[in-house]
Amino acid sequence: MKPESRIWTVMLLLGTCLLYCARVTMPICAVAMSSHFDWDKKQSGIVLSSFFWGYCLTQIIGGHLSDRIGGEKVLLLSASAWGFITAITPLLTYISSAHLIFMTIARFLMGLLQGVYFPALASLFSQKVCESERAFTCSTVGTGSQFGTLVIGGAGSLLLDWYGWESVFYFSGLLTLLWVYCMCKYLLNEKELIIHLEHLAKGLSLSKQTKVPWKQLFKKAPIWAVIVAQLSTGSTFFTLLSWLPTFFKDTFPESKGWVFNVVPWLVAIPTSLFSGFLSDHLINQGYKTITVRKFMQVIGSGVSSIFALCMGQTSSFCKAIVFASVSIGLQTFNHSGISVNVQDLAPSCAGLLFGVGNTGGALLGVVCVYLAGHLIETTGSWVSVFNLVATVNALGLCTFLIFGEAQRMDTDSAYVDL
Repeated sequence: MKPESRIWTVMLLLGTCLLYCARVTMPICAVAMSSHFDWDKKQSGIVLSSFFWGYCLTQIIGGHLSDRIGGEKVLLLSASAWGFITAITPLLTYISSAHLIFMTIARFLMGLLQGVYFPALASLFSQKVCESERAFTCSTVGTGSQFGTLVIGGAGSLLLDWYGWESVFYFSGLLTLLWVYCMCKYLLNEKELIIHLEHLAKGLSLSKQTKVPWKQLFKKAPIWAVIVAQLSTGSTFFTLLSWLPTFFKDTFPESKGWVFNVVPWLVAIPTSLFSGFLSDHLINQGYKTITVRKFMQVIGSGVSSIFALCMGQTSSFCKAIVFASVSIGLQTFNHSGISVNVQDLAPSCAGLLFGVGNTGGALLGVVCVYLAGHLIETTGSWVSVFNLVATVNALGLCTFLIFGEAQRMDTDSAYVDL
């Protein structure tokens, strides 16, 4: 990997970290805010799920825009906007007494702006990273999601106890704006980057002349297999991300927030890096790409669901932490499964295709996050939530195992490994 690539990988990892810092701010503060504003579980579910309504609307356009003008530009524009909104969110709650409405709108806008991020990354990787390094790069940058949840879980829990829920929003919002400033000042002005962007622009101008056969592409079973699998894993991850802090607080009231908000995500960082290393190693050893992708997905969707089910069956805090840690950790194998498979199938339009899958995942995420709140409120049991997670994961995994492929499906001859 070139030195420039290493710098970009680290900075994109930090960007993903801050994306999740901003995203998880609300779940971390949900209990405190519910108490402060007197919300019940259904109202909390509305606020938490409103993020995904916005998130699903910009996935496809974000991916398409990134395929055309460059993913890095889309990333920085969106990050500056979501950083600003996160920082001013506490101020919005003091404008009016309609706290539920203002928080729902703020979370909707957050989703709208963050929706372009991962399709932009997929577009960037498909055009700049060769297949033999793709899984490791993708999983390394993907660790930012666990690292960000870890940072906001630790620092956010302490800020919450010391200074109140408002400080958590200020913390994640201002850090994001600082990252955007550093990216603009120290990376976008480098001569190597300008040359790199020129190559990208040249590639994009060629791709415009070559029409991608969308009708034929969406008639192919492997395309739908990866979309369905992405839809299921995305929605179940969002569900756990949104409700796990409340699960631990409700089930183990005496437990410390920093423990359950930190430990599972701490475990997930090395497992994500290991999955990327293992995937690329197996491919370099001669194993078929699709065999490796499916193996990773069995661990990421199948084995992780077993441990999610175990969480609902234990009354021990230590066991619940272990089950949550293993479940979240193994889910990172998805980075080396379906997340990279999109780039295998159609590198010329990976951003847009990833956007389609993430849109479905976000839509189902809205339903699952709200449904989880409804199930808890009506049944009084968390078992039903983990059953929901396991069922949705199983459907996506079976579809991918039956119909998944790894050979290229698009016809864009302009694509070149950079």
